[in-house]
Amino acid sequence: MNNRFLTNQQISSLVEAIQSAEEHSSGEIRVHIDSNTEDDNAKTAFEVFKELCMNKTTERNAVLFHVNFDQKYLTIIGDVGVHEKVNQSYWDHLHDYITSEFAKGNYYKALKSGILETGLELKKHFPVTGENPNQLSDEITFS
Repeated sequence: MNNRFLTNQQISSLVEAIQSAEEHSSGEIRVHIDSNTEDDNAKTAFEVFKELCMNKTTERNAVLFHVNFDQKYLTIIGDVGVHEKVNQSYWDHLHDYITSEFAKGNYYKALKSGILETGLELKKHFPVTGENPNQLSDEITFS
């Protein structure tokens, strides 16, 4: 996938950040980079969430970062289990930080930081208690 905002090495590093963030939590994190949507990014993000089966984790504790760099748009979606435990102000703050870094051109730094911060938050609410199977792919998806 040709991506002018992230290098292949940065994409690989983001996958490693997802793996690291998920290590101490049963939560699942995905990143989807959308280069096609021109209108309703939020609606598209919810469609991607379902397409990636993120609403099918055991504890309903998946989080999607849906990014449209061209539109300068970020949607963060947490499943039902996440919203029962994590305050909306947390997501608002994280969203503001990431989008402010995007505005400076710090795409990689912002996404990596957001992924790792989300991992810490998920660890508080969904700590590993025994086996921790990876329920969803850690690969970044594109459209």
